[in-house]
Amino acid sequence: MLFLRDLKANNKRPWLKAHDGEYRRALKDWQSFVETTTQTLIEVDETIPELPAKDVIFRIHRDIRFSKDPTPYKPHFSAAWSRTGRKGPYAVYYIHCEPKATFIGGGLWHPEAAHVAKLRQSIDETPERWRRAFNDALFKKEFFPAVKAKDGVEGVVNAFVGKNQENALKKKPMGYEVTHRDIELLKLRNYTVGTKIDHGLLTGDDAQAKLKEILRGLSPFVNFLNSIVMPDPNLDDDESDDEDGDGGEDEHSGGEEEDE
Repeated sequence: MLFLRDLKANNKRPWLKAHDGEYRRALKDWQSFVETTTQTLIEVDETIPELPAKDVIFRIHRDIRFSKDPTPYKPHFSAAWSRTGRKGPYAVYYIHCEPKATFIGGGLWHPEAAHVAKLRQSIDETPERWRRAFNDALFKKEFFPAVKAKDGVEGVVNAFVGKNQENALKKKPMGYEVTHRDIELLKLRNYTVGTKIDHGLLTGDDAQAKLKEILRGLSPFVNFLNSIVMPDPNLDDDESDDEDGDGGEDEHSGGEEEDE
């Protein structure tokens, strides 16, 4: 955290070159943290493999060739875990480590067009399945605590839509009516959630225990998204849609960033 604070204040190549030792010590710290977090995540989600840290960590170097921001480095460390590491088609768990701007999130950020089509088809054909995923008690507690109980699952749906407006369509997607019940969900092209945390959480003695609780809240949603875009042919996925159901309160129902 001390190194990242200094990097943000001195984001220039000569400075990092002069402080290479500090950078390498900080990076080693982060790699060690990531390796430990991998084990924690495996306990939460058995589909996550024991990949080496290099397969889940993002580089701090920025590609500034087409950017208006000339700073050469990201002032944060970050990592994303999925069934194929930080890259690939699967939904991820993401940790962003930055002084005063640390957060934990996950989901699908900029999925390919074919997967967006699958997600939209699922929203259209099985809307109550999405509402059961949004209504997971621990998921709501960790990622949508501000949604009032009286607003129910629709409050979570609206909050989710609001958090994913970065590149959402302005008009209805082709093949769907503007009067569709879930037209705002159908317009999305990101499917992510995130929660800000005090950066001190990552440096505390109980960091992994606290992370585990947050990741437990995220796990059903990550696996729900994967069941749509990358269904496991060896599992019988329940696609049934209970239009008369209330979404259920079962706790166990079922950023973001480019690798430059």
